[in-house]
Amino acid sequence: MSLLLFLDADSLPIKHREIIIKRCIKENIESYFVADRQLKDVLDSIKEHTVILRKPYRGVLSNEEIRKIKSTIHMVVVEGGENAADDKIVELANENNLCITHDIPLAARLIEKNVYVIDDRGNVLDKNNIRERLSIRDTQKDFREMGIFNEKQKAFDAKTINKFANAFDKAITDLKKRK
Repeated sequence: MSLLLFLDADSLPIKHREIIIKRCIKENIESYFVADRQLKDVLDSIKEHTVILRKPYRGVLSNEEIRKIKSTIHMVVVEGGENAADDKIVELANENNLCITHDIPLAARLIEKNVYVIDDRGNVLDKNNIRERLSIRDTQKDFREMGIFNEKQKAFDAKTINKFANAFDKAITDLKKRK
């Protein structure tokens, strides 16, 4: 069973996508960037990866055979609508796949399927902490709706991006060990 990576790409920062794409190209990891629109950096990376994969076969295989070699990075565009990307990720992801999202309800749905989930801040979300995260999210939402509380998340600084990169590396390593 090969490693599959699913990304809630609509809200994933470009710097994070760069980290993920670099690793996917380096290790030929099959990945699905799911969003309600095309993401130029992902499309460019698919082209770049395809060129890299085909290069060793130029002059060895026929042009027809070379055209069959394609990137393992995929851009999945869903129809717009609330939770359309989330629903697609839940449909596609299975046990021992990795998903990156900051959407807590999506994470909860994936954890029920035994998907390994990390958020865009490098936190592992699992059966031990997802209920608490859902509760905090719901409470904050209620407070915002009442005008009592308006929490702003800290910006992505170098330390946060590094924490994410380390968590991503660890997740890939952990999942490869499970095979």
